[in-house]
Amino acid sequence: MNSINRISTGLQGADTVIDFLRLGDNVVWQVDSLEAYAFVVNRFVCQAVNDNRRLIYIHFGDHPRLVDESALRGAGADFQIYTLNAGVGFESFTSAVYRIITFEGRQAFYVFDCLSELQKYWCSDLMTGNFFQVTCPYLFELDTVAYFALYRNAHAQDTVARIREVTQVLLNLYTIDRQYYLHPLKVWERYSPVMFLPHLLTESTAECITDSASTAELFSTLQIQTKKLDYWDILFEEAKPYLDAPLSEQAPTKDTLLNLLVGKESRITSLCREYFTLKDLIEIEAREIGTGYIGGKSIGMLLARKILETRTPHICKGYLEMHDSYYIGSDVFYTYIVQNGCWHLRMEQKKKDKYFSAAPKLQERLMAGNFPTTIKEQIMLMLEYFGQSPIIIRSSSLQEDNFGNAFAGKYESVFCPNQGTPEERYSAFMEAVRKVYASTMNREALEYRQNRGLAQKDEQMALLVQRVSGDYHGSYFFPHCAGVGNSSNLFVWDKNTDSSKGMLRLVFGMGTRAVDRVNTDYPRIITLDKPERPPLLAYGDERKFSQHYVDVINLEENKFQTISLEEAAELPLKTNIRLFLEPDHELARQFRETGQRGRKIPDIINFSRLLRHTDFAKVMEDILTILSAVYDYPVDIEFTCNFKDKERYRINLLQCRPLQTRGLGKTIKFPERLDKSHYYFASAGNFMGGNVRLPVQYIVFVKIKPYLELNESQKYAIANQIGVLNHILKNKHAILVGPGRWGTTTPSLGVPVRFTDLCNMDAICEVSYDSLGLMPELSYGSHFFQDIVESNIFYAALFQKDAKVHFNEDKILTKENVLENLLENSKEEVIYSDVIHVADLGDDGGEIYSDIVEQKLICTDKHL
Repeated sequence: MNSINRISTGLQGADTVIDFLRLGDNVVWQVDSLEAYAFVVNRFVCQAVNDNRRLIYIHFGDHPRLVDESALRGAGADFQIYTLNAGVGFESFTSAVYRIITFEGRQAFYVFDCLSELQKYWCSDLMTGNFFQVTCPYLFELDTVAYFALYRNAHAQDTVARIREVTQVLLNLYTIDRQYYLHPLKVWERYSPVMFLPHLLTESTAECITDSASTAELFSTLQIQTKKLDYWDILFEEAKPYLDAPLSEQAPTKDTLLNLLVGKESRITSLCREYFTLKDLIEIEAREIGTGYIGGKSIGMLLARKILETRTPHICKGYLEMHDSYYIGSDVFYTYIVQNGCWHLRMEQKKKDKYFSAAPKLQERLMAGNFPTTIKEQIMLMLEYFGQSPIIIRSSSLQEDNFGNAFAGKYESVFCPNQGTPEERYSAFMEAVRKVYASTMNREALEYRQNRGLAQKDEQMALLVQRVSGDYHGSYFFPHCAGVGNSSNLFVWDKNTDSSKGMLRLVFGMGTRAVDRVNTDYPRIITLDKPERPPLLAYGDERKFSQHYVDVINLEENKFQTISLEEAAELPLKTNIRLFLEPDHELARQFRETGQRGRKIPDIINFSRLLRHTDFAKVMEDILTILSAVYDYPVDIEFTCNFKDKERYRINLLQCRPLQTRGLGKTIKFPERLDKSHYYFASAGNFMGGNVRLPVQYIVFVKIKPYLELNESQKYAIANQIGVLNHILKNKHAILVGPGRWGTTTPSLGVPVRFTDLCNMDAICEVSYDSLGLMPELSYGSHFFQDIVESNIFYAALFQKDAKVHFNEDKILTKENVLENLLENSKEEVIYSDVIHVADLGDDGGEIYSDIVEQKLICTDKHL
């Protein structure tokens, strides 16, 4: 603070008691009524006008203005009134105030409406305290003087304590028999022997009440509450008496609680209103830590379970594993940001010119934070509840798993083996939370939000804490199988497939190998119309295109781990291992034919017995069908399945979200009388994106041999250059063709692009080069797949060994390479023209035709 000039409150008696105000003071008045606050505000405003101060009034309360604009105008005052809507939410409101303070600059004088008014909009003391903890230090930094108020006994003790901690001046103002009594509670860097005694305010003085009799008589008339529930808790307590009321009387209360836990009106909210009861909402809140929304992932999981419970109770009773999840409310995320001094960085990162550049520093700070004591105590109780059961901390942001924005794999989910002492388990849990919170600043997440126009919208991060589904198998913990299910199957390899029946992407062990593109493995793809239909085998043997490793939690070493299939097969699985594995019959035949009859036949994961001898596939089909019907939209689920003796099993439904897809589309008429020389490529099956006729202007092709000759850093440079082209060629009908897997983390298996490096392409093609070990991965159901369909990108896998596949590399390479022209004005230091060939197809261009029913795909010149 640069100045120690004394500033008047406009009340001579108050000035005497607290030795005036100072620049930098935030003054919080605890009052019994708005009229009492208006009294001190009026005196402060008049004094500020007389002293020629710049006056700012922030009006957000649901009451008439505290400041008389016409009177100020008549007095020639230098003032500005800002009317803000607190109903837009904490972040938007607080950001607006932050911008006003920045704009108004130094030594402005402020009047804010009573902070207790914010409870009507945010329903949380926690957020009221957060707002003050963000705003107060910034005002102090700019040498302002600001008035705030709190209604006495309207807030939890913790909230008042947080406000007391950061404010410079905290004053109690009592109204008794139409007289005002001032009782200072905190006056920073000022002191007198009677300062903290009560004083009767008169027009010109303050009469200190020093004798014990008068003091006791005064305070005995006041109603002092030593303990107060958070406003949030009060709302849920007030809802409980309605549990026995008729449904019509419950409806308003139910809507209130829906708004608190789920959010404002949306398609998901409408479904929640239809299926959740008032009792459900009260039970959800009972398992919430902190306050605020529980987020998209939590809502999706709970809603799916409630739909099945309502529509198919026999599935719930006979097949569904119960859940006992906890939810860390979205308000806790903001509290974490505020308590750890990250708000200023968050405001910087929100600026368009610093959206990416400020993110790493904010991410670093988020990785070093801690929770306040009140939140820590609640988390410790939750960890005591889970004991030493492994848990997973999953992102559950407001935008996540909703219609239009899946955010698939953009935010972290972190497993906690949850072994060790309570202190060690809390430390590991806290580290997991930091990783999830910090993942909001991952570049891929930021680019995803920016590409969908969400960069400036509030993205509060709630957390879903789930008990990991599975069992102890030796020193490891894992489910028998897990995976992803889609109610609509647009990736088929047999034209007889009924795509409306859906599909599964199934793995043995933890489901991480099903949701991610794993470089060493292939999950089993199951078409639910005919589950025993064999996977694509024409392009290699079954062993090559199967799962070779299993993800587990190592309880002895307290870590997530990947083990070999051979090791997993030797574990005590507590059920029939042949449900999941069977001997590799093809390899056994080869051993016999080569005289190796005594050699041990290794197992292969193909789930053959599971699919042929249990009703698992049928139950999964029923689950997907009912969820899709209720959503009136295709859905995507994540699940586990655990077996007991005699092959009895339970399915744990972990997640459900709308499956972003554009459907089959109308049947496309293909051009006639074409031979292979006319094709850039053609295939029978192995594509997804429905029936399309897409114009093609540019083919961006990565040549296999020069690519493999590059070192690893150069291969990443290729990926970056693809990203630059992706930006340049946006809306220019470009397709991307390359070897192996796009988006792999192993550059020797394909080009290691991020999804945001190819998100503007109209189509991507993965080309097999068997002799060089580069193969596409049919990743339907993975996070990579979610990104593709959500962005309306057509996908094709071209297996060159298949007689029905034709890839005309020479036809692409005969076109002029326009790479250098496209990158002429870029910042690329090296242009890889020998590796990347960008073919401009000329004035007429080309087209992609596909027919999902006939399983036919071609890319050819347009004029033919």
